[in-house]
Amino acid sequence: MGFHTFDIDAAAKLDDPERYRFVSREELLSHLGPSPESAIADLGSGTGFFTDDVAPYVGTLYAVDVQEEMHDFYREKGAPENVEFVTADVASLPFDDEDLDAAFSTMTYHEFATDESLAELARVVRPGGTVVVVDWSTSGEGKAGPPVDERFGLGDATDALESVGFTVTHGETRHETFICVARR
Repeated sequence: MGFHTFDIDAAAKLDDPERYRFVSREELLSHLGPSPESAIADLGSGTGFFTDDVAPYVGTLYAVDVQEEMHDFYREKGAPENVEFVTADVASLPFDDEDLDAAFSTMTYHEFATDESLAELARVVRPGGTVVVVDWSTSGEGKAGPPVDERFGLGDATDALESVGFTVTHGETRHETFICVARR
């Protein structure tokens, strides 16, 4: 897959409520199962659209993004007090082993879906912890999101997560997207 970053000049588009048509805050929260003590990472947090939805339900929410400019945009917009900004690639997360109760990715899995990144997720998510992936699907038409040839299917994500020790507990292919929920 081709790695590219989101155009910072178009960052405001990432705050469009139409994004809820791919995954609602309620669905995301139901799969994450957060608690006030949870430490959760939003992988590819961008402008904090979904970070803001999860933050009120956790102790610490790590907004992980490779672009410091996205963090700057989010800071200017105003982030909840329990959000900590982390500028890092998923393949080299600055967390201790088993540090996270959960991690989630909304429309960014195609940017980091490498063996190294998945092994890193397995390292930092505690046993019993959850990973939720919602991303553009190869079965989509490609009218939104990245080109179809840069996407993965649910089976690809399932195989990749299971290969590093996760157990997929829920998977669903939708019109343009898929959701994959896995436990470590």
